[in-house]
Amino acid sequence: MNVTKWGILATGEIAAAFTEELRLLPDAEVVAVGSRAPETAAAFAGRHGIPRAYGSWAELAADDEVDIVYVANTHNAHREAVLTCLKAGRAVLCEKAFTLNAAEAAELVEVARESGLFLMEAMWMRCNPAIRRIAELVEGGAIGSVVAVHADFGISVPPDPAHRLRDPAQGGGALLDLGVYPISFAHLVLGPPERVQAWARLTPEGVDESTGVLLGHAGGAVALLSCGIAAESPGTASITGTLGRIELPALFFQPDTFTLHRAGARPETFHVPYEGTGLAHEAIEAMRCLREGLPESPLVPWRATLEVMGVMDAVRERIGVRFPGE
Repeated sequence: MNVTKWGILATGEIAAAFTEELRLLPDAEVVAVGSRAPETAAAFAGRHGIPRAYGSWAELAADDEVDIVYVANTHNAHREAVLTCLKAGRAVLCEKAFTLNAAEAAELVEVARESGLFLMEAMWMRCNPAIRRIAELVEGGAIGSVVAVHADFGISVPPDPAHRLRDPAQGGGALLDLGVYPISFAHLVLGPPERVQAWARLTPEGVDESTGVLLGHAGGAVALLSCGIAAESPGTASITGTLGRIELPALFFQPDTFTLHRAGARPETFHVPYEGTGLAHEAIEAMRCLREGLPESPLVPWRATLEVMGVMDAVRERIGVRFPGE
């Protein structure tokens, strides 16, 4: 069996979740973890049975046994972390939001392109089997021409200025962490918008707490999206077309079921079960691309990542959110 050997960069909750998810894949092995704090890396390695722990990103990137690095730190550090890995010759799967802004994302894509290395945004939603089936149905005309997409994602975050989602220095706010899902979902169905409108309530720290986004697309289709860190929202989504609609349940970005409604027919529910949380699907796709020598994934192409980052730039411009250094 051709086993892909992973390095994990960062030691937070999502890094832990992804590492555990890789255990579901017999052709994946985590061989190293890297953190800026040696003791943190050592503790993470001990908890997850990882043989090597490094006290710097550069040491992790220099490990020749590592085939691909999963970058799982905060948005503000993605650029530096990914560049460190690419310049050391490592393929990268980088958490979303991919970077703080579209300019940083374009830089990383260009470095990957020039070096011929694999690079992919960890937008696991686009790799989810149910989402892929939905995309096929929409593309095949199952609901006619799409006229509207609705999606929301909101959670409740304590009003603590030190919380990473309330810290501008860490790329905080609802948009980059949560809003990236509704925006990427709308992009998957409708592509890039022609117009972007947005409104938000900002926190005292200057990041978005509750944000509404309206996207206008060629042909008249619209996307109505929202995200927030003030309260838990339904977390559902729908795609409405001229011949019917598709409804996704709560946590629409990791579904194992969805329902197709068509005029004159009974609702049809599709079940697409899988093991684990769904994070494994992005790893499966990344490993497939590595084995086939692809520099980018057709499920999460560079173009889509750049266009979604562009939309989020436009939203931040309209709501008045800027991050330190921009």
